Amino acid sequence: MLPDIKQILYASDLGENSVPALRMAVKLAIEHGATITFLHVVEVLSPSTEALIDTHFEPEVLAQLRKTGIEDLRNKMTERVERFWVDELPAGKAEVLSKPLVLIEKGNVEEKILATARQMDVDMIVMGTRTHSALAKMFMGSSAQRVMQHSDRPVLIVPLPAD
Repeated sequence: MLPDIKQILYASDLGENSVPALRMAVKLAIEHGATITFLHVVEVLSPSTEALIDTHFEPEVLAQLRKTGIEDLRNKMTERVERFWVDELPAGKAEVLSKPLVLIEKGNVEEKILATARQMDVDMIVMGTRTHSALAKMFMGSSAQRVMQHSDRPVLIVPLPAD
């Protein structure tokens, strides 16, 4: 029996050229009657960077900056979805496909993508990658490659143009 795809996790770095991966996630969701969760992971700053920032801002100011930053990210993600729904969905499909749930997590990119996939029990992860050469993958790796290697569910990697 073929597996059902009812819930898709679309993970994005919000790069300008990440739309092909969103297109693929939406296409799959339409074909399978699935829902999409749009995830962006904010990487944790190094301890030395955190210490430097802490010395330049009062705790209340820093807390407000962090809150505002997350709100701005959520607005950017929501705006991207709204624009996509208006500009790119074929006629009649906007009513069929519900808009994605927008999530922002803080932590290690690969760990948060995998943890979110497990917690939400998604059927597939869709994400893009800009690392195309074998040499770059060997020395640097990529978040997409590490997610694919450690995932216990299907991962669809969409090649993206460089930003």
